[in-house]
Amino acid sequence: MPELRKDPITGRWVIISSDRSKRPADFQDQRVKKRGGFCPFCAGNERTTPHETLAYREGGSADGPGWRLRVVPNKFPALQIEGDLNKQGEGMFDKMHGIGAHEVIIESPDHNATLATLPEKAVVEVLWAYRDRMEDLKKDTRFQYTLIFKNEGLTAGATLEHAHSQLIALPIVPMQVQNELDGCRRHYEHKERCIFCDIIRQEVQAGTRVILETSRFIALAPYAPRSPFETWILPKKHLSCYACATNEDYDDLAGLLQNILRRIDRALSFPPYNYVVHTSPFREEINDYFHWHIELMPKLTNVAGFEWGSGFYINPTPPEEAARFLREVRP
Repeated sequence: MPELRKDPITGRWVIISSDRSKRPADFQDQRVKKRGGFCPFCAGNERTTPHETLAYREGGSADGPGWRLRVVPNKFPALQIEGDLNKQGEGMFDKMHGIGAHEVIIESPDHNATLATLPEKAVVEVLWAYRDRMEDLKKDTRFQYTLIFKNEGLTAGATLEHAHSQLIALPIVPMQVQNELDGCRRHYEHKERCIFCDIIRQEVQAGTRVILETSRFIALAPYAPRSPFETWILPKKHLSCYACATNEDYDDLAGLLQNILRRIDRALSFPPYNYVVHTSPFREEINDYFHWHIELMPKLTNVAGFEWGSGFYINPTPPEEAARFLREVRP
């Protein structure tokens, strides 16, 4: 069984998941599976994946053909769904069973599609799937947080080429999210305003780091980006949790997300990238201080010794220049 272990100095939790060492890709050539080879996510190969937990389909039965989007448990999960947390100490060290849910959102039956090239309605359904799985998983009282993330490309962590996202439901709030929550609380206690709402107002007024706006969402280069062309996507109105959004919000977000991905593809020659959805924890979903958002990072530089040792990131591209460059790209 996986374990969650807590670093007693920093408070950082790590997952010790020895089962994942059994993944075939760990012992093979470190390239993403080539187009044309066997792919368990392709239409017709449904029986090679674990049983689906969600599907949008025209007809047919579960784990069969006819689907537009499927969600299945990860075959090599970082955490295990069965069991209890069994929190315990080992001297000065804290640990618990590695309980959680690890699922894959298969975004299309088409092996060659990407999130940037799918029909916009299909992207809307990807966003719906994120919401639907979050809403279902929060019913499990063992879980406090669900992280949605996407790895696109080998150096971004993808081991299969077929378009997919992932989610991991956790029994704790990740430290990076907790740090954001704490910073937002401090700002709210001092000024009685959401810091992300303040950022949006200032960035719209200045304009230099805004990449794209719609009626409901904004994409901008953050003031202190960790890597070149890091992009944040935020709802313009205050929304503390991803699942609080409406269908109209998801419609609007799908168009903006695709537009940004196409600009990045064209400007940077289809770079690998990661994105994560940061939302409020299940136990405090509705609040006035946190603002859910997407953080998107093309993989253009490597994190090396200085970054690991200091926590500082060295970014050679000013965000004002990155935003201007992406604004000028035709998607």
